[in-house]
Amino acid sequence: LEFRRVLMSGVTMGGLLTVVHACLDMKNTILDKLHYILFYLTNAMNPRMLITTDEDLEPFQVSVRVGQAVETVGQAGKPKSISGFQTHTTPVLLAVTERAELADQEYLPVVNHLEGIVILRKNPDFEPMDA
Repeated sequence: LEFRRVLMSGVTMGGLLTVVHACLDMKNTILDKLHYILFYLTNAMNPRMLITTDEDLEPFQVSVRVGQAVETVGQAGKPKSISGFQTHTTPVLLAVTERAELADQEYLPVVNHLEGIVILRKNPDFEPMDA
């Protein structure tokens, strides 16, 4: 029901309400000849994923940290927004309670939250560390 973890999605609600309305008379709708109404439930299903692209919308792999989401509202400085993370390369699937952040500062995301398809651009101030 959530869209970007903030608002309800109208498409999701429309699919759910269509099936619920059809269930009011199940004998003559879903259990009879209108079984295909159950396909409206697919509007409510969307995986949480992270795919990164460059500014030309070409997908490429970048390292991201995926971990348990931590609420950072009201904390001073720039606190970490995840805990107990694992490092993966994109594309990745995210669980309901997980959040992702970029592992290094080589790329900057165009959006504030890393979910769905994210456009990244090169960080002009990035200096790679020499080992």
